[in-house]
Amino acid sequence: MKKILVCGATGFIGRNIAEALARNPDFEVFATHLKRPAIDHCRIHSIQADLTDAATVDRVTCGMDIIIQAAATTSGAKDIVQRPYIHVADNAVMNSLLLRAAFEHAVERFVFFSCSVMYPSASHALAEGDFNPADDMHPRYFGVGWTKVYIEKMCEFYAGLGRTKHTVIRHSNIFGPHDKFDLERSHVFGARPLPK
Repeated sequence: MKKILVCGATGFIGRNIAEALARNPDFEVFATHLKRPAIDHCRIHSIQADLTDAATVDRVTCGMDIIIQAAATTSGAKDIVQRPYIHVADNAVMNSLLLRAAFEHAVERFVFFSCSVMYPSASHALAEGDFNPADDMHPRYFGVGWTKVYIEKMCEFYAGLGRTKHTVIRHSNIFGPHDKFDLERSHVFGARPLPK
């Protein structure tokens, strides 16, 4: 059985992934949580873990075959405008520690959930290559956008050092089960009122 660690498994993306992986008998799923209660699922091993602590990161990643990194200090659009700094320091620290641990433990694969905040505003669909690091980033996304780019580059850096294969997923406004559906904390689609 492949041992898969889903970091941030009580968040929107992480929980959906952990629950989906737990349906596969070929996977043994481990799931981190910090402040929220653990997932109550008979096929998911929950681990309370502060992923900004190096010793904790080393402990929870040891022996894993795959790490799916969905943990983040994150919130909705309101915080991006009013408190943008909360999305920078902890995310840079936890991802740096996880990437180093994946390298040191020779984990097979590391999956990182980036996002599309580094792209320019546009009235048409953008392609992956439409991001140009020489262009100015939207002022509201400056901190979180460059943090995501830094972590993507860290994935590229570690991919050149060891055997771990790295996958970066730049998602946009996703929604679904376990999302937040309120104007204070939700993403764009979750904040949209339902038609009457």
